[in-house]
Order: sequence, then structure tokens, then C-alpha cells
Amino acid sequence: MNYLSKIDYGIVLVYFALLIALGLYLRRLASQNMESYFLAGKRLPWWMLGFSGMGYSLDLAGTMLIISLLYIIGPRGLFIEFRGGVSLALVCQMIWTGKWHRRSGCMTVAEWMSYRFGEGRMADFARISTAFAFIIFTTAMLTYMVVGIGLFMALFIPLAPWQCSLILIAIGTFYTALSGLYGVVVSDMFQSGLIIFGIIVVVVLTVGHVGDGAAFAALADKVTGADGWVSSVPALHTRMPKGYEQYENLMVYALFFLVLNKLIIGGFGTGHEPHFFAARNERDCGKLSCLWAVLMTCRWPMMICYAVLGILLVHNFVPDQSVLADAAVLIKQHVSVDPAQWREVLAQIKLHPDTYSAALIDGLRSTLGENWSQKIDLVSYGGTVNPEVILPSVLLYRVPSGFRGLILVSLIAASMSTFDVTMNKSAAMFTNDVYRRYLRPLAANRELLTATYAFCVAVVIASFILAYNIPNINDIWGWITMGLWSGIGMPLLLRFYWWRFNATGYAAGMFAGPVAALAVLLFNIFNGQSGEAAPLSEVGQFLLLTPISLVFAVAGTYLAPPTPAPVLEHFYRTTRPFGWWKPLRGLLPAAEHRAMQIEHRNDLLALPFAFIWMVAMYLLPMQLIIKQHAAAAVTALLFVVSLVGMYRYWYRNLPPVAPSAEGACEAVRTQHETPTLRPEPDYHAAARP
Repeated sequence: MNYLSKIDYGIVLVYFALLIALGLYLRRLASQNMESYFLAGKRLPWWMLGFSGMGYSLDLAGTMLIISLLYIIGPRGLFIEFRGGVSLALVCQMIWTGKWHRRSGCMTVAEWMSYRFGEGRMADFARISTAFAFIIFTTAMLTYMVVGIGLFMALFIPLAPWQCSLILIAIGTFYTALSGLYGVVVSDMFQSGLIIFGIIVVVVLTVGHVGDGAAFAALADKVTGADGWVSSVPALHTRMPKGYEQYENLMVYALFFLVLNKLIIGGFGTGHEPHFFAARNERDCGKLSCLWAVLMTCRWPMMICYAVLGILLVHNFVPDQSVLADAAVLIKQHVSVDPAQWREVLAQIKLHPDTYSAALIDGLRSTLGENWSQKIDLVSYGGTVNPEVILPSVLLYRVPSGFRGLILVSLIAASMSTFDVTMNKSAAMFTNDVYRRYLRPLAANRELLTATYAFCVAVVIASFILAYNIPNINDIWGWITMGLWSGIGMPLLLRFYWWRFNATGYAAGMFAGPVAALAVLLFNIFNGQSGEAAPLSEVGQFLLLTPISLVFAVAGTYLAPPTPAPVLEHFYRTTRPFGWWKPLRGLLPAAEHRAMQIEHRNDLLALPFAFIWMVAMYLLPMQLIIKQHAAAAVTALLFVVSLVGMYRYWYRNLPPVAPSAEGACEAVRTQHETPTLRPEPDYHAAARP
């Protein structure tokens, strides 16, 4: 059985030793106080936060998933990942939502709710519901990582997938819990260097294999069954394999994600990542987002290279792919298995063939050949090539020893980088916004750190339990981006752009949306196991959950009075948002109001240029690698035009470095503890024509 060489294992062990040592070294620095632990004291430069953002976005499970989509339909897989993998929200964060959050001076998005809605019972509920929603989000993300890491590492380590996931997640939990955001950012810098090195290696290994562009295009169509694999245009109808049929109307699907989900509802309501709260000032928010997006460009040539090598691997391993269907039928005849346990069963058959019937092993040998143990990982539950194992299979069988260990470490580093930021963000909300705020307000620093450690362990345990019932990484990622995010997207959006939106509306939407999303997840899991009904599609999840969240948010808003005037005025003056804020516009002096209008105009004009810039930047290197030079020339032209627009409307108008609103959240709390003697303005009257 072909696992790693001693050199490869040595490289992996050295990496883990360095990671643990880094966590121990930074523990003392991070544990000074909660701001040091969760925001690194707001002392980190923007370029370090930008590198950390790149590491956060480039996860192993997501990389495996996008490679599977690129393997299936080529560069057009990028348009499916408008749902999340392309990070379209970064466009809005770079232009305005990042700086809007930074102006608050808060530590977490849950604490931000006190800044937006003030103090009181419903404001507390808004804060708690935010922490609740993002803890669910963290658990879902870790579940997604557990499934992906197990699927990946089981090809390299003679252990079951869940055991592989447990080892990596345990190490990640250890150093993240110890070192806080200091450890997250410093380790992400180290890991980003490994990732970039791994990308360079795989690109060099791949370029020579493409050969003639037309010949490779024909081979790709033959192996994958795609129509025009090398095309970059999302056609109205695209042939998709079993299990991916929902993406067949690719152009409509991409536009749906772009306009409704990821750019408007998703992008306009984001900006609450720790990187923005930890930035030194609001100008740095724009610069770190730009660097973050630019560094993410490295991901796409790497992934198309793995897809290219995957096509060559499948062509050599199983030129007649019908044997995969025969193997799947054979396994199901001898083993009782459902889709969620398929990856575990394949691992056990490969690791312990002596525990299965001779008829099964002989049948696999007859069907797949003498090297059946290498090919069995490619077999999907439906009897086709499992595209989600293309990445580990290529790494194991197409990359030389030594380089294999280095690339493996870079991919593990990508997963660890995502894990540490996700865990840090959620732990901050639990400790700062639940435990310290409502359970133990007088807790000492040591007790708060202990609560943080316990929370991290509890979330990891919950994610492993959930992962056992998820059949593949596409299903859980689809639910996170289209189910859970649809459930929480509307309250996050309305809090910025509608003056009348209050804590009651926010809490109602933020509680109802995640609960409905969890119900959809359980429905999909149950129906996937029983086969009684088809699971709800990703588009169906969006169309169901977004209105639920919106209706509860709007209804809750009108069941309670507006946010107290001092809170609303303070929020408007410091954040300076655009949207439906007519009743408060008269608060600002004419010159300040005019400056804010100019800022809003430039921000919105920069948006289409930034979107084209990002998509062209990600698409161009893929087109060059597969030698589609005519398409690359068009993309390059769009990229240059978008750069000009970005410079004119975004870069030239970045806010100057100025004293930041360090104490804005604290000021709001103090303000509400002191009664105001002036009457509340009638904003309803001001809003009338």
C-alpha cells in the first residue's frame, strides 16, 4: 500500500512541532487581557492581517471542493463558487463594510450590537442571538473541515478518516486556544509562506503536462464528460455528473449567487471578521482587504493544476470508468452502507481487507486490477469518479517524494489557518459576549481563559458528532453558504442600512433564521439517509430561509419602538452609513454631510470595478495554465480597465489615518447608564414626506 515516505513524514512532524512551539511561545503575550487575546492589542500592521486573511480563506476542505468542481467543468467551476469560494464579500469589506465595523471600536460583532442598539433586555437578546448564530456557524465550519480533512489525510496515514481529523483538529485547538489572535496571525504568516511555496511547486510540475492546448482540451472532455472543459463562459446549460445536477443552469445559478446572495445580502452585511476589529485604523481595513484578495489569486492556479493532474491521473488509472460503477455495486452487495459512511467504509476495506469477505476482495481485484487499493478511493457512492478525492490522489500518485511532504504540509497549513481564525472568532463571542457579559461579569482573566479553552473543546466534540452524518463536503458547504448564511443574512444587512431597524427585529431575525436553517439541515440529513424525499437544494434553502429571516426581522422591528435617539445618533455619526437614514441626515453640519455623500458615491462607483477586478484576477492565471490565450487576452483587458476604476474611485479615496474610535462601544454603554433629559425626536414624523 502506497503511503508517504519517511522524508515526507519527517517534514509533516517538523511542521507540527513548530506549530505547537509557536503556540507555547505566544501564550504569555496573548494572555495579558482579553483584547490582547482576541485582537492582539490592535497593534498588528495591515499586511500581517492581510496575510492572515488569506490563510483563513484558503482551507483544505474548500480547496478539495473547488478542485472537484474545476475537475468536473474546468474554469467555469469558479462561477459555482460565487456561493462562497470566490470571497465576493471581500469586495464590500475592502470598500466600506470593513471600515464601518472598525469605526465602532468593538471587539466582536456581538458586542457591536450594543453599539448599534444600546442597552436593555432586547439589546441583550440581540447580542446573545448573534453569539448563538456564529457559534452554530463555527460548529458547521468545523464539521465541514472534519469531513474534508478526514477524506484527505486517510490517503496518507493508515488510519480511519475520523482518526486523521481528530489528530489535526486536536493540534489546531491546542495552539489556537493557547495563543489567541497573536498565534493566529503569526502562525498564518508562517503557514501562508508554506502555502505559496506549495503552489509554486505544483504549478511547475503541471505546466509541462498540458502540452498542446487543443489536445489537452479533447482529453479533458473525454475523461470528465464535460462539454468544452477549457471554456471560461458559464453557458445557460452545462452538463453535470450525478450529485451535481443542481448546477446545470450555470449562468442563472452564478447570477443568482452574485446579485442576491453573495454580493447584496452576503457582501453588504459583512465586515465583522476579527481582522477589521483588530486593524489599527479604518484605512488599514481597506488595504488589508485588498492584500487579502490579491493573495487569494494564488489559490486558483494551484487548484486548476490539481484538476489538470487529476484528469491525467484518472485517464491512466481508469481509462474505462465503467469499472467504478461495477466496484460500487460490488461493495454495496457485501457491505450495508449509506452515503454518509461511504468514505469510512472504503478506508476500512483498504486498511483491513482481511476483515471482509474473500468474494468482495477478489471481486475488487478482478474489477479494478491488482492495484485495487489505490483505485478504490476514486470510487464514489454513485459509481462514478469521486471528484472530492482528486487532490489527495494527485498528491499521492503524481508528486515525487519530498515535494509531496512539502506540499502536504502547505495544504495542512491552509486547513489550520482556517481553523484558527474561525475558532478565535467564535471563542471571542462566547467569552466576551456570553460568559463575561451575562454569566461571570467579575471573572478574572485566568477564569476567562479557562472558559475559552473549555468552549473550544466543546465545539470540536459537537462538530465530530455532526460530521458522522454528512455524506460529503459539498453538502455541508452548500448548507453553510446557502442555508445558514441565508438564515442570518437579512438581520446583518438591515442593521446597516435601515434607521428603523431595532434590537427586537434583529434578535427575532437572528434567532429564527438559524433555527430554521438547523431544521433544514436535519431534514436533509434524515432524507439523505432514508431516501424518502429529495433533500432541499441550495437555491431552495435560500428561497425558504431568507424570507423567514426577513419576515421575523421586519415584524419584530414594528413590535417595538425605534432604537433610543442617543444611541441611533451616535451610531450614525460614527459609522456614517448610507441607506435609509433620512430622519438623521439633518444631524450633521452641511460640510460633513456633503463629505459623507461623496464618500458613499465613490464607494458605490468602485463596487462594479472591484467585482470585475477580482473575477478577472482569479480567472486569468487558470486560462494561461490551460493555454487558452485568446480568452486570457480578453480577461487581461477587463482586469486593466477594472484597475483604473479601482484607483479612481477606491484607492484615491481611502480614509486618511486619524485617531480611531477606540472607545466607541464603551462610550455607548456609559451614555446609556446616564439618563438624558432632552426629549426623544419623532423620527417617524421626520421620515414622512
